[in-house]
Amino acid sequence: MNSPLIQLLVLAGIAVFLILRLRSVLGTREGFEKPPAPRQVGTRSRPEFEVIEGGPDRDITDYVEEDSPPARALAEMKRIEPSFSVAEFVSGSRQAYEMIVMGFERGELDDIQPFIAEDVFDAFVDVVAAREDQGLTVEANFIGMRETKVANAEFNPETREAQITMRFVAELTSVVRDKGGDIVEGSPTEARRQKDTWVFARTMGEDDPNWLLVATDA
Repeated sequence: MNSPLIQLLVLAGIAVFLILRLRSVLGTREGFEKPPAPRQVGTRSRPEFEVIEGGPDRDITDYVEEDSPPARALAEMKRIEPSFSVAEFVSGSRQAYEMIVMGFERGELDDIQPFIAEDVFDAFVDVVAAREDQGLTVEANFIGMRETKVANAEFNPETREAQITMRFVAELTSVVRDKGGDIVEGSPTEARRQKDTWVFARTMGEDDPNWLLVATDA
């Protein structure tokens, strides 16, 4: 056997060995195989629940019992004004409560007048005026909210007037001082819990988005 033939056989053996080696490492593919899906980076998985058309409105049922009269009233408000959000209203009412309470406690009524119905504002004015006549001053500090709850909701389809009753529980410090600066009521260090039930009203569908405080029941 001549030398070129021996070299050819040796090279063929090496080629077969390499092919078998590669197949054992990489495996084989048969037919058409889709490439692996690219891994997505920086995306979040979808929520565990989805809003099903015709199902309960979580924006309502998170605050009142499903199919209750308040729930139906809130649904009517949203039907007249689709942009209305119960969650946003509750958040706004909490902020309004703090602003109005502190304005009343400190006798600073001008800033809160646009958010209060006329008869309620007049009652606030009378209380603040009576304090001033007695030479009393109030020092108050709002600590925080303990509870914010939708207690009731009503809607008049004829006038489109909506009323939402909110129950608030807050903590604040309040000190009443006489003309000489002596404390006659309260404590600057001991917080007191204040409970209020307020009614806010608004005509749905109007351009003015502000709700007015129309009634208070401490």
